[in-house]
Amino acid sequence: MTTRTQDGSAGDVDYGAFGGGYSSFRRPDARIARFIAETLGDSRTVLNVGAGAGSYEGVLRAVTAVEPSESMRAQRPTQLAPAIDAVAEDLPFADGEFDGAMTLFSVHQWSDVEAGLREMRRVTRGPVVVLTCDPALVRGFWLHRYAPEVLDTEARRYPPIEQLTAALGGTSTLQTVPIPLDCTDGFNEAYYGRPELLLDPAARQACSAWSFVDDRVREHFDETLRHDLDSGAWDEEFGHLRSQPTYEGALVLVRAIP
Repeated sequence: MTTRTQDGSAGDVDYGAFGGGYSSFRRPDARIARFIAETLGDSRTVLNVGAGAGSYEGVLRAVTAVEPSESMRAQRPTQLAPAIDAVAEDLPFADGEFDGAMTLFSVHQWSDVEAGLREMRRVTRGPVVVLTCDPALVRGFWLHRYAPEVLDTEARRYPPIEQLTAALGGTSTLQTVPIPLDCTDGFNEAYYGRPELLLDPAARQACSAWSFVDDRVREHFDETLRHDLDSGAWDEEFGHLRSQPTYEGALVLVRAIP
């Protein structure tokens, strides 16, 4: 049985307490949006599970959104349809009701990943698309030098790719998603060439992994990164990233068809 907070959050983060400013920093990036839309192909009706504030729905045709958190549902733009209050593990839809389905930056927070993906497969005739991070690649990002606890947390939370494809069944493909230098969607790797922006506590709060570490970790990160930026040590080692047009890190897209 899925446990839900007072806010309705059904995963490992209480967005009633943590997600208040999420939509200000996690704005959909048009280039990633096109990547997702192309992967869904000609799907006319799309289910978005763990829809949050509705990122990436605007480029699709008819979207039905599912989001358990009241706080996140409240942050959805007025031009999007209201999200249904439900959880991935128990979707209130008929078998094969949708042409396609997606879940974006959400699957790592579910209480039962395999059950949720099986439900998505049940209600979807065509492709199921999962935007996630490969836990085997998470620690390759420079942030691990300054806040290893954050990326160690992410590596534990993200399900292995093999677990996702096994639960979805059918035929799966895996693509690395290039992250643009000026990415507007503020997940950790989006700041690969703009380290100063991660010094903003509000920007960090929009990345759920930071909610699992204490003030000591945040203070150490702030002190050591500021020191290395001021001294030039960060730029000496990672400065080439400031002008690198895209970054291919842990962000991947899994596509499964029956």
